[in-house]
Amino acid sequence: MKVGLLTGGGDCPGLNAVIRAVAQVVANHGGRCMGVLEGWRGLVQENMTRDLDLAETDAIIGLGGTILGSSRTNPFKFAERDIPLLLARFKELELDALVAIGGDDTLGVANRLYKEYQFPVVGVPKTIDNDLMVTDFTFGFDTAINIVVEAVERLRTTTESHRRIMVIETMGRHAGWIACFSGIAVGADYIMIPEVPIDIDHVVDVLKRRRDQGKKYAILVVSEGAQFPEKGMVTLHAETDAFGHVRLGGVGNVVASMVEERTGVETRCVVLGHIQRGGPPSAYDRVLATRFGLAAGRLVVEKRFGTMVALSGTRIIEATLGDAVATAKTLDLKYYDEASLFFPKL
Repeated sequence: MKVGLLTGGGDCPGLNAVIRAVAQVVANHGGRCMGVLEGWRGLVQENMTRDLDLAETDAIIGLGGTILGSSRTNPFKFAERDIPLLLARFKELELDALVAIGGDDTLGVANRLYKEYQFPVVGVPKTIDNDLMVTDFTFGFDTAINIVVEAVERLRTTTESHRRIMVIETMGRHAGWIACFSGIAVGADYIMIPEVPIDIDHVVDVLKRRRDQGKKYAILVVSEGAQFPEKGMVTLHAETDAFGHVRLGGVGNVVASMVEERTGVETRCVVLGHIQRGGPPSAYDRVLATRFGLAAGRLVVEKRFGTMVALSGTRIIEATLGDAVATAKTLDLKYYDEASLFFPKL
């Protein structure tokens, strides 16, 4: 058995742990793995593969990013040209199956290939945003929120020293998991997420009350996808990527400007951006990614294609790719309701 692996979309901590685990399971069953470089691009273009032996992959569990590289290539954007190339390349490489590790875009391609061409693929869910259906949590998320927490604790000291208000913009296009979890963890004075329209009047009211009570600084956490009523997302420009996504960014600065104008308190914004995706994975993400990889390897050996692995409670389960990419998983608002008890409406 010869199994290909690719990592697509945005990188995140834990990808290499998945690669290591899949390679081990396949080797245990007498097979070998081949790495496809730079996501789906590696199956459209030539000379974009590398062998993956156990001696090489054994020590990569703690490495951030992905040794295979990644891209946001969408072979269905120019399907008449790229899909035949992809299928032919897969055959030329003499691959028996493919493990696609990625988020909704990467797994969406995998699902279409399986549905339309009976492509032998197994998916592994990956996103720091934790916005994939079926799975309770994805690897990369725990690392991301810990990075946000560390950054905020560093910002807290200078914010308190200067009696400022600090707005921290996190990632989270359609889901507020990162903003909500990290906001709770740092004791943010206010949290803004895509699922709940920004009520700037309430934000200002909370900040004024806190200041009157003696707290002379404040920490606000806002997801990049948070929106003001009837205004939509704040974007950097109108251009879209291969999957039709606009580039978000700037809502933190908008919030900071409005807060400073209404409170008269100096307000700064820090956009954490790609810092949240970098560096080595946390211990939790190393374990989860390893478990995902082991389970994905077993699905490949058993030829259970069109499926993906997922976390349900503490168990790793099998799910269908179609269910995973049917819609985005937004924040469970019970978490936000609990967080909002610290900034209630009076």
